[in-house]
Amino acid sequence: MRIVGVESVASLSKKALRLGLLMTCFTTIPPSAGCRGIGRFGESRQSIAARRLSRQGTKAMRQGDWTVAETLFTEALDVSNVNDAAHRGMSESLWQKGLREEAIEHLEKAVQLSAGDPKHMQRLGRMYLEVGRVDEAARQCQIALDSDREWAALWALWGDCQVARNEKDEALSAYHRALSLQPDYPYVQLRTAEIYHQQKRYDRLLATLDRLREDAQVVGDVDEAIRPGAADLLRGIAMRELGRTEESVQYFIASAQKNPEDATSRLQLASIAVDSGQPEIAQTWLAQAMRLDPSATRQAGWNVETWLATPPGMIAPNNGTIESSQPPIIAVQPDASRPWLK
Repeated sequence: MRIVGVESVASLSKKALRLGLLMTCFTTIPPSAGCRGIGRFGESRQSIAARRLSRQGTKAMRQGDWTVAETLFTEALDVSNVNDAAHRGMSESLWQKGLREEAIEHLEKAVQLSAGDPKHMQRLGRMYLEVGRVDEAARQCQIALDSDREWAALWALWGDCQVARNEKDEALSAYHRALSLQPDYPYVQLRTAEIYHQQKRYDRLLATLDRLREDAQVVGDVDEAIRPGAADLLRGIAMRELGRTEESVQYFIASAQKNPEDATSRLQLASIAVDSGQPEIAQTWLAQAMRLDPSATRQAGWNVETWLATPPGMIAPNNGTIESSQPPIIAVQPDASRPWLK
């Protein structure tokens, strides 16, 4: 006779108990609950369909087809309202349309459904920051950093939060951490250079921009895209402050060419032309600045009624070509009347 040990009997008893409970669950489900049981399988198919539509919407969004993207994300949410990717995509579509509060609501839902995905939280923090909800942005960023301290975009956001709080040294520390993780990060390099400009640390500003590759792929979200000509503008200001005015002019001109909608570089060129005794050139740059941004021109301290005129300009209206026949502009502008970088 085969003797069964106590341990084997206990193991068999446990297995029998589990099997009995399982059979009880099946046999005690009333016929009316059958649809609910089947619905669980249907819900799974819904989730799969929602993910597929979300992927298609994300692809359309990356291609710039926002109308198609929004339609796909709407369909995904109709299929399953608990898909975090669909809420994230809908948030981006609404944000692009300027519907910021609605966009934030969808992204808050995405964060909740994903149990705090750092990528969703980083984007939500940046949206909060864009609408002036600085403390909420910082809170999102802190929580995300608790989960992932090796993602440069989170440190970039933390630096931006500190800038909004006027904590420049803390912002620099965050930006340096971001750059240690992602050295080719143009957005963070420019933000770092802007702080050095405000602190009048022009050698550090130039050293930071010397490592900038403007053709590098943008890291992070779409709000981190750098402004055309921003690096040239900062270099021009630093050169001017260091007494290298002729070089600063070339950078200001390059900035004006790269960003035809920006008045700041033109105001810088106008102020240099004034001190170099070239009023007609100053009038040209000032007239262009006034056409682009009258408010910024007046806020920079210019007496527009006295200076404004429109003689032949250094930049052609159509293609932005510099007229090489113009005399060089070399001068130093007093601090009291210099238009600063915004």
